[in-house]
Amino acid sequence: MKAPKTQARTSGTSILFEMLGERPHLHDIDDYIAAGGYEQLRRALGMETAELIDEVKASGIRGRGGAGFPSGLKMSFIPVDSEQPKYLVCNADESEPGTAKDREIMERQPHLLIEGCLIAAAAIRSQDAFIYIRGEYLEPYEILVEAARQAQERGFIGPDVAGSGRAINLIIHRGAGAYICGEETGLLSSLNGDRGQPTVKPPFPAISGLYQAPTLVNNVETLASLPRILEMGGEAFGQVGPNPRSTGTRVFTVSGCVQKPGNFEVELGAPMSHLVNELAGGVPEGRTLKAVIPGGSSMPVILPDQLDTPLDYDRFAALGTSLGSGAVVVLDDSVSMPQLALRVAEFYRHESCGKCTPCREGTSWAVDILTRICSGNGRPGDTELLEDVCERIDGNCLCPLGEAMAWPTKSYIRHFREEFHDLIRTGRVSADERTLDAITTHVVDERLMRGSQVQFTGRLDRGSLPRMGARPAAGGPS
Repeated sequence: MKAPKTQARTSGTSILFEMLGERPHLHDIDDYIAAGGYEQLRRALGMETAELIDEVKASGIRGRGGAGFPSGLKMSFIPVDSEQPKYLVCNADESEPGTAKDREIMERQPHLLIEGCLIAAAAIRSQDAFIYIRGEYLEPYEILVEAARQAQERGFIGPDVAGSGRAINLIIHRGAGAYICGEETGLLSSLNGDRGQPTVKPPFPAISGLYQAPTLVNNVETLASLPRILEMGGEAFGQVGPNPRSTGTRVFTVSGCVQKPGNFEVELGAPMSHLVNELAGGVPEGRTLKAVIPGGSSMPVILPDQLDTPLDYDRFAALGTSLGSGAVVVLDDSVSMPQLALRVAEFYRHESCGKCTPCREGTSWAVDILTRICSGNGRPGDTELLEDVCERIDGNCLCPLGEAMAWPTKSYIRHFREEFHDLIRTGRVSADERTLDAITTHVVDERLMRGSQVQFTGRLDRGSLPRMGARPAAGGPS
């Protein structure tokens, strides 16, 4: 198995990557068990459902995928006493531009994610757990398949998990390269065999999700944190960080105009300046910081005078933005904001599923207006027209995809309006366009765009699941 492409650096308390020590990865199950792996699964299987969920609530952990909803509370919404089957779904469809943290977790600690999925499944009395991984993530998929095969052979997956008498199966399902399937209802539509499009809420997945049954959907980093939360104790985890509403550590992917891009595990509550300037090395010499995208390309920017804001859900919400997916994209004075707005709008137009008119038409309108501006043919009033288009999208779609284009675009105009006006007046851009290539680049390998899934049920003969063994998804590619 290939070595992981990246190795996260930590600052302060290390929780998620502590088990690694000096090792590059824990692919082999013997190494993982020697480091204490699967012990917390054994413990969870002996706990009452309410006790296990209360432990997660005590930790104060909030979703690490984007919305930041309290994970223990979300878990408690599942009607565990219902006679319907319950499902656990891990959202590994990491598609937000600038984000690569979940990939590193899957590549370096696949067993930690699998153990977290099994613990969450035990908490909601589910017998079936799914990992829905983006189609482009071939190497993480291979690593997860091999790790799940090892776990099945050791009895951690199947009809008698760790000798507990409880059955939990694991299905690893590959998506087909659709950003919209990172949204939980779009993901569930895809798993159901339908087109990957969002659905109306309510009903929420906790009541009617996968196969119209109660379903818990959580992010990779959230689920991978569960074994560590049980090992530390929920209260101890909740004491990491100064704000009880933003606890623990988070892994941030820092990219863009910095000298040392990469993934960094940082205590929540540390200032953004520590992440950008000290860990990522700050902007290149001779350049000036212009803005920072704090949580993926869909988030409004913050300005240099806000860089000391603590990495805290509430503090960033007060600034009108969010920590989102954990993708921190740094922009220096070489970046043209109208060009960046065009790049972002093009991405979301391409990824729109087309179900909602405001998103389908609005993203196209935004691209048309920005193309006109950036090509030197902008008209007086185009900036205000673009703002109006974004306002008509905001709050009028089934899912946040349309808003993912509208929110950052409005923030670029709000903070850099004169830059848009100057480009319309002169038709010339002074910034170095090449810097945009390092900001929101997506490389797609067409041979990976095939939906498939591998199931580990414990009902198959040992060795019958090849590393890349796959069967077509029920409904074909999503």
